[in-house]
Amino acid sequence: MIKGINRQVVEVNDTGSDYFEKIMFFVKPEYASISEGKIRERAGLIASKTTAAPPSKIKRSRFSDFPKYAIAFTVGVICAVAVMYFLNF
Repeated sequence: MIKGINRQVVEVNDTGSDYFEKIMFFVKPEYASISEGKIRERAGLIASKTTAAPPSKIKRSRFSDFPKYAIAFTVGVICAVAVMYFLNF
């Protein structure tokens, strides 16, 4: 909800997209004097370009990070052994 703002709003109900029901455009004050038809035409043009699907989330296996953790563990063990070796001399 927008309170206390006097703005020109263009609402596009026919988006041509399966993902979006409606799109609302807030017109900048410096362009509010342009004819309504011209603004609606421009808004429709922009809305027609929104037909791309949103990016899908990639599902990762819970074991996909295993090699990274195994290498980090190995390096940690090597460093610990090296420190212990040098401290005993």
